[in-house]
Amino acid sequence: MNTNAAPPPPPSVRRWTRLARAGAAAAAGVAAAVAALGAGELVAAVTGPDGAPVIAVGSTAIDLTPTPLKEYAVRTFGTQDKAVLLGGILLTTALLAALTGWLSARRPRSGATVFAAFGLLGAWAALSRSGAGAADAAPALASGAVGALTVLGLSRMNRAAAPPARTSAPTASSDDDPAQQEQPAPPQHTGRRALLAATGATITAGALAGVGGRVLADRRYDIGALRAAVRIPPAARPLPPPPTAVRPEVPGLSPFVTPNADFYRVDTALTLPRIDPRRWALRIRGLVDHPLLLTFDDLLHEPLEELDHTLTCVSNEVGGPYAGTTRWLGASLPALLRRAGVRPGADQLVGRSQDGMTIGTPLESVLDGRRALLAVAMNGEALPVAHGFPCRSVVPGFYGYASATKWLVDLDVTTFAAYDPYWVRRGWDRTGAVRTASRIEVPAPFARVPAGEVTVAGTAWATHRGIAAVEVRVDGGPWQQARLADDAGPDLWRQWTHSWAGARPGTHRIEVRATDADGAVQTEERAAPFPSGATGWHSVVVTVT
Repeated sequence: MNTNAAPPPPPSVRRWTRLARAGAAAAAGVAAAVAALGAGELVAAVTGPDGAPVIAVGSTAIDLTPTPLKEYAVRTFGTQDKAVLLGGILLTTALLAALTGWLSARRPRSGATVFAAFGLLGAWAALSRSGAGAADAAPALASGAVGALTVLGLSRMNRAAAPPARTSAPTASSDDDPAQQEQPAPPQHTGRRALLAATGATITAGALAGVGGRVLADRRYDIGALRAAVRIPPAARPLPPPPTAVRPEVPGLSPFVTPNADFYRVDTALTLPRIDPRRWALRIRGLVDHPLLLTFDDLLHEPLEELDHTLTCVSNEVGGPYAGTTRWLGASLPALLRRAGVRPGADQLVGRSQDGMTIGTPLESVLDGRRALLAVAMNGEALPVAHGFPCRSVVPGFYGYASATKWLVDLDVTTFAAYDPYWVRRGWDRTGAVRTASRIEVPAPFARVPAGEVTVAGTAWATHRGIAAVEVRVDGGPWQQARLADDAGPDLWRQWTHSWAGARPGTHRIEVRATDADGAVQTEERAAPFPSGATGWHSVVVTVT
């Protein structure tokens, strides 16, 4: 009998085999991650959407992100910054899961340990949120358990599907008894197909669970019908509508009153707090003689006031879009504070949101006679959920980060020495007073305009001081007075126009600056939004044809 060693496969086949095994292992890790996240979403449909692992980890990541990086995200991605963050979390999760799957192909228990550790991390992130309870950790724990069990099972299938070590195999001569010949082991195609099928089924089931869990959560916690059922009483003394002369008839110029759907939104909430107005309550406490507890019905039975007000975000760059004007309706905040009885020595009012955000406002400014509100309506309808339903604070003269607490549930009368709110702890200016700003809206940047007379128009604001003048210049020439639209009040922006006569063909730079009602001219010095708001003159470059 002759025996011959079976020839080993060529190097290219061996490399392909190793790559295939590594790819299958990585896919198994990704499948385990999809199953884990799907399980977390299903459990979160019961315990609350904020506990879903991606949301919990993302919210904690926002809190831990350094301020310069946050500003870069807002500046680069605008209102899509949260979508970019969630996409980054999912991409990072996929890469780590693939690496974990590759590790599990060699050490299955190590991969399971990694998933369990991520489950614990998610639980910690969920519990670290303000107002969290033990149930909020359940989605992350379930996610970790499902991920660990799944990667363990798939990695074992991967190992079982691996081809056995090659050994020498006898071959028979014509004189040998075929019954005595040793048959070669069958190829491992069946095990590999089973692994691929199991991986695909796991990804499909996990994706369906994730989508299904999110849909169930949205339906279970939907407050659209409750918001639609709210009947907002009229103001005790309604304001007249803004006169038509507050907005020049210039195509492309912003509307004087910003529609709710177009009003900017900049906050840290990955998921919008959904608050049942029937269960909502506001506490006014701290350095007061008579702490108050107000329900939503209590608030609606207060004498409601209207306030026309331009709100701006401190993250707004020079010429940026994060400013909007609306007519707010709500209860007088100063009246409620006086009813509570503010004690001597208090100098800060801290608002706390349902999601744990804290915003501090100088107390003397709330009580100095300006019309500050606990707003319940915006442009004639109940607050949109994205803008604070059922209640938010509005204090003219300050950026939103120092005056406008959305989803408000708590007002604490305290001192600056005793407490630093969320943004102050991250280095932002303590007071948050709005800086004078102006922007050119017409013509748009890099627009092509015909030679001759060109209409330049835009908006300026210096909230609670008002705008006294706006000036425009072209190519560094002399400043020219712009024509101001009617003044609707110091708490609102003011729109303006300028006729640029004799515009000649070529590329030109148009600049604008404003003067507030106190006589202070907007500074030319360019400064970033951090830590107290952007400064500098806005400019656009246009081509005259």
